[in-house]
This record gives sequence, structure tokens and C-alpha cells, in this order.
Amino acid sequence: MENDMDLFLEMLNIDSTSSEERRFSEFLKGRLPDGRCRTESFEVGDGTENLLFSWGRPGVFFCTHLDTVPPYFAPHLSGDIMTGRGSCDAKGQIYSMYRACLRLADEGYDGFGLLLLSGEETGSHGARSFSRTHPGGKYVIVGEPTDNCMVSASKGTKSYGVTIRGKSAHSGYPRYGISAVELFVDFVNRLRNTDFPSDPELGDTVYNIGCLESPGPQNVLSDRVSFRLYFRTTFASDALVQEIMDGFRNSFTEITAFGGDSPSKYLTLPGFAVKTVAFGSDAPQLSRFENKILCGPGSILVAHTPSEHVSMEEIDKAVDNYVRMFKMLKNRES
Repeated sequence: MENDMDLFLEMLNIDSTSSEERRFSEFLKGRLPDGRCRTESFEVGDGTENLLFSWGRPGVFFCTHLDTVPPYFAPHLSGDIMTGRGSCDAKGQIYSMYRACLRLADEGYDGFGLLLLSGEETGSHGARSFSRTHPGGKYVIVGEPTDNCMVSASKGTKSYGVTIRGKSAHSGYPRYGISAVELFVDFVNRLRNTDFPSDPELGDTVYNIGCLESPGPQNVLSDRVSFRLYFRTTFASDALVQEIMDGFRNSFTEITAFGGDSPSKYLTLPGFAVKTVAFGSDAPQLSRFENKILCGPGSILVAHTPSEHVSMEEIDKAVDNYVRMFKMLKNRES
């Protein structure tokens, strides 16, 4: 199977948005085994499963995720460009890694596996489950849209739930109340004026506010604003973010920390383009692997968007990259 476009289209025609990926994993269990690999499935506990296809006893694991972000939209091939949800993140990685596995098997190699994890887009639930039950290994190559560059380091994440409480009053007489919206504006302005240190490798710390809600009619001062605050942290700021958020707590402001991942460094190999990234992946949760590589086809700038796509040239290059990585790691061990 040098370039089985039917398989790629079949994969993309299945809706595997987060929490719906079971149908996709069941399809892969029937479609991917080539008569030379062992197939294992591992229940995650939320109705989803992880899959491991092994050619011999794996020393190198090719790994990516089964789920995609919503909404689902069907694939379309136009010339060299494949569109569709998951084309770039991460069914393009599954397809590339599977082709690399078949090529290696055809060349007489074994000692590698294809590990597919559920729930990456919603908190790496599959990766966390796998790390609790499986011994891991020497090397894991994690597939994400990195423009086929090896990643030397990635930013971390910190997530918080924030509720600001005021006192409702008739909007014509605001002196009798406390506007939670005005307090929210003060919170945001204070956050914008916070000086996070710049990191020489990962650059600036960034954040986003989502799930913003302030119920109530327009003619009443709002007594509550709630939102989620999500940071992308660096080596310089990761510990500092928690300290800063602790300082934002007061009699009006409740803050709940939901955790996250710390910034990570990854193994790179000579001869590959290298860069840093600001997005998360399953890699930090794959704690039982000694060495982690992060690399894959596609651009993060189109992942999660209505224009998600990948070129087949990028897919072909990824296959070559994965084969080459395996051989370099095998030579490194011997």
C-alpha cells in the first residue's frame, strides 16, 4: 500500500469528533491489520478505546490520536489537496504512520508499533489511561501538524475557571449595586498589564478567555460573570502563572485551577528541519516513554478550522520522514 487513497477517504468519511471516535476505532481494527501485526485494544473507561498495532515487540511507537474537533465535515480531494475534518489533525498522521509501518514491514523490519489514542482534543484521556496501564517504551514518535518539522520544545497549558460576583441593582441606580461586568473589565485590564517574562526558546506567554457568561437582563446590573481562562506557558512562566492567578483572588473573585501540562522538550534528530510550537498534544501525558519525538504533516494554522486540509505531497514526505526516523533510532540503539 504505497498510496491507498481509498483508505484515507474511508477514514475521513467517518465522523470521529471527540467522544464519537468508537466507530472509527472499530473500523480501524478491521481495516488496518495486514496479517503481520498484532492488534490490541484498551478500554479507556468513557466508552472509547485505545488501539495498538504491533509488528514484533515495539521499541519505537508511532503514535497519534483518533478523535477530531467538531464540527465534522466530509472529505474532498481536489488535485493534490485533501480537505475534511481530520485531514490535517490527525487522520493525516494516522494514514502517514500506517503507510510507514507497512513500508518498514515490507523491507523486513519489525520492532515498531502504531499507537492510536482517544480523547486528545478534550484532555488526553486516552494517553493518561494508556500511561496508567502500559509500560511504555524507549521511543515514541507523536504525530501532530508540525509542517513535517521536528519539534524541539512546546508550550505548556494552564486552565482556570473564574467566577466574579457583584450585587444586582436597577441599572438606573448603579450606586446601589456592584456590577460584575465592571469587575470583569478590571480583571482583564489587570491581566493585560501583567508582565510575563519572555522565554528565549518559547517566546511570549499568551492566554485566551472563553465560555464567557453573564446572565441577566440589560436593565439590571449583572451580579455574576463566569469564564474560562486558558494560558499557553513557557519555561520562564509556567510556575509563575499559578502565583499570579493566586494574587487575583479576592472577595469578589473565585478562581478554580483545572491543571494542564508543563512546557516540554523533545528529541530531535540530525537532518530534519526543527522548530518550536505553541500547541498541546498527548506527548506530555505519555510519561512512560524515555524519548519523545513530535513531528507530522499539515499546518496547525488550518487544523480545527473550516478550511482544514493537507497536501498529498506533505503526506508522502511524512511517510519518508517516519521511515527514516525509525531507521536512525534503530541504528542509534545498535
